[in-house]
Amino acid sequence: MKVIGITGGIGSGKSTAASIMARHGAKIIDADIISRRLMRKNGKTYTDVVKEFGTQILCENGDINRKALAAIVFKDRERLQKLTDITHRHILPAMLRALVKIKKSGFEGIVVIDAPIPVKQGFLDLVDEVWVVTAPVEARISRIIKRGGISEEEARRRMSMQMSEDEYKDIADRVIANDGSEDELEKILIHISNNLPTK
Repeated sequence: MKVIGITGGIGSGKSTAASIMARHGAKIIDADIISRRLMRKNGKTYTDVVKEFGTQILCENGDINRKALAAIVFKDRERLQKLTDITHRHILPAMLRALVKIKKSGFEGIVVIDAPIPVKQGFLDLVDEVWVVTAPVEARISRIIKRGGISEEEARRRMSMQMSEDEYKDIADRVIANDGSEDELEKILIHISNNLPTK
C-alpha cells in the first residue's frame, strides 16, 4: 500500500486530483469532509468553534454557517490560525483512524490523503510521498469565485492567507502542474501512479 498526500493552495485543483485518483481505484481520506462532519451539531469541534467565534456564526437551526465563519477568519490571520488549531485537534486523529482502518482491511493499492494544510504531525508523517498541485493564479481565482460565489477581491485575499506556492513546493516530492484540462491532469496522475516505486 502506498500513502500519497495531495495538497495545494485554494483553487489549485487538489481535490480534483484526488477525485481522479479515486476513479482509478485509490482510497481517499478527505480532510475537508472530515472537518464538515466534525463541525455538525454534536460533532467534536462544534462546541469549541462556537465558543471561540460566537453564536453569530450559527444558522437559525443551530448549524454552523461556514460562509459566516469564513468571512471572519479570512480577514484575520490570527483567527484563521485559531480555527485551524481547533479543527486539527480532531481532524488529524480522525485521518489516522481512517488510515489504520484501510490498512487493516488488507487494501494494497494507493491511499490518498487530501488536505489543504500539510502539517508535520498527522500528514507529512503519515504519507510516503507529498504531491503538490499548482495552477496559474488567474485559473485559481476563477475557480474560487465560481465555487464560493465571492468577489475577485475576496478570492485574492483568501489565497494570500494561505501558504505560498513556494512553501508548498518546499515540502513536495512531486509538483503537479494543473495548467491544462482535467483530461490532461488525469494523464499526468495516472502516469505517476503507474510508475511509483514499490518500496
